[in-house]
Amino acid sequence: MIVDTLDNLKYYVGVNPLFADVVKFLEENDLASLEPGKHEIKGKELFVNIINQKGKMPDEAVMETHKNMLDIQIPIDGEETYGYLPLEDITIEAEYNAEKDVTKYPEQPSSTYVTCRPGMMAIFFPQDGHTPCISNEEMFKKAVFKVKC
Repeated sequence: MIVDTLDNLKYYVGVNPLFADVVKFLEENDLASLEPGKHEIKGKELFVNIINQKGKMPDEAVMETHKNMLDIQIPIDGEETYGYLPLEDITIEAEYNAEKDVTKYPEQPSSTYVTCRPGMMAIFFPQDGHTPCISNEEMFKKAVFKVKC
């Protein structure tokens, strides 16, 4: 997991070759003005989902992991808290949905929490169990870049 400001994303381009395309997309687009939905950047290898999300309490949010994609999660107009737990520490067995590249663990608690404000990002790799959408906001807008690993 990486938590940082969006301004520093350019320093992480060596982590994944598609990060340079994310940086370029962010330079050329205003996330706040994008319509909700999926916006393809490089086909199935890189796209961004713009979501209007209802805030959840920690006990309502669901832990998830991915196998083939990593997430760059960016709150756009409100704070969002993410739970975190290393994949190796997840104790609940759950079925992997290959079509959506997600495994959800509804009963798995997080061990650590981090809050991002607009202008920040949280990057979750396949080894990172994460619980998104925790927020006191009634509704908030967020971007989730899905990046092929």
